[in-house]
Amino acid sequence: MKPVSRPFLKIMMHNLSLDLMILVDDVGGILPAINHSPWNGLTLADYVMPFFLFIVGVSLGLTYKRVSCRVNATRKAILRALKLLILGIFLQGGFFHGLNNLTYGMDIQQMRLMGILQRIAIAYLVAALCEIWLKGNDHVTSQLALLRKYQFQWLAASVLTVIYISLLYGLYVPTWQYQIPDATSSSAPKTFSVKCGVRGDTGPACNVVGMIDRKILGIQHLYRKPVFERTKQCSINSPDYGPLPSDAPAWCQAPFEPEGLLSSVMAMVTCLVGLHYGHIIVHFKDHADRIRLWLIPSSAFLVLGLALDIFGMHINKALYTFSYMCVTASAAGFLFAGIYLLVDIHGYRGMTLVLEWMGKHALVIYILAACNIIPIVIQGFYWKQPQNNILSLIGIGR
Repeated sequence: MKPVSRPFLKIMMHNLSLDLMILVDDVGGILPAINHSPWNGLTLADYVMPFFLFIVGVSLGLTYKRVSCRVNATRKAILRALKLLILGIFLQGGFFHGLNNLTYGMDIQQMRLMGILQRIAIAYLVAALCEIWLKGNDHVTSQLALLRKYQFQWLAASVLTVIYISLLYGLYVPTWQYQIPDATSSSAPKTFSVKCGVRGDTGPACNVVGMIDRKILGIQHLYRKPVFERTKQCSINSPDYGPLPSDAPAWCQAPFEPEGLLSSVMAMVTCLVGLHYGHIIVHFKDHADRIRLWLIPSSAFLVLGLALDIFGMHINKALYTFSYMCVTASAAGFLFAGIYLLVDIHGYRGMTLVLEWMGKHALVIYILAACNIIPIVIQGFYWKQPQNNILSLIGIGR
C-alpha cells in the first residue's frame, strides 16, 4: 500500500489538538469534567497543550532533517518564534476585552506577557536550535545509533529536567502579598498576604513556579483567572467557578500564570520528545520498526509518570510537573502511533479530509475560534443595545 505523505501525520495531530482546544473552550464551562483540572490531576483539556508541543517537535524533526546552512536556519527559526511570540501577546495580552465587552485596547502596565502561543514559540525555538546544532553525523542503522546521533539533544532534555526539578523543590518561597480592587467601593485596593516560608510546596499558594513569575514578570502581568479558583477551597461550585466560600484562603484571588517561565522549561522537554518521534520517521522506513520505536518510549513515559504521581510528584498541568510531561507525552506518542497505523498503514484517509484541511490551517482557526475573535466580531453587530446580538440569542456570552 502506498504510504501517506509524512506531513499528513503532523497535520492530523495538529487538528486533533485544535479540536480538543475548541471543544474544551466552548464546552468546558458547561461540562467542568472536561475542563482543565483545578489543580492536581488530569482531564481532557490538559492534553491539548502537550499535544501541540509534541507535534511541533515531530515537525521540526522532518523540517531540519537536512540543514544546508545552520546560521540561516537559526535566523529563520528565531524570526518565526518572534512572530509567534508577538502574535501571542497581541491575542492574549488583553487587547481584546472579551465577550460582553465591545471595547478594546491594552494597558501596557497590566498586559499579560505569557500565554499559549508564547509558550509554543519558546519551546519551538529551543527545539529548533537543538535540532540545528546538536546532532551528530552518525549513519543511523539501529536504535542505539539513533540515540548516539542525537545524544546531545537527550542531554539537553535531561539538563532542562534537572534544572526544573531542582528549582521546583529547592528554592525558598517567602510570604508574599498582592492587591485587588475593591469592587464595592472606590477606596484603595484590598491587600492580601499569603503566608509561605517553605520549600518544595506544590500547592497553589506557595509553589516556586508562581514565585518566579511574580519576581521576573511582575504580578500585574500574570493571568487573572487561574484554574485554582475552581478548587474546593476557592469555589462553592467546585470544580466549576463560583462564589468564594466564607473560609476561603487568602491566595484564592491571586493572579497566576499557567504558561509561566519555569513551567515552560518542561514544555521545551515535551517538544524535544516529539523531536525524537520525528527522527524515527526520518531514519526508519519500515512500518513495524516505526511503531515499535514509538511504543517503547511511550510505554516507558507512562509507567514513569504514573509512578512519580504515586510517590508524590503529582500530575499537574499548571506547574507542568515532570510526571505531567511524562504522562501527556506518552498519550501523544500512543495517539501518534495510532493515527499512523490507521491512516498510513491501513489507508483510512478518505474520512479524514475535513480534519486534514483544518490541520493545515490550525493557527488561523485557533486565532479565530479559540481566541474568541469570531464571537467578538459577531457580537459587534447588535439591535439598539449591545446585549441584543446573535450570540445572546443563542445563549453564548450571557
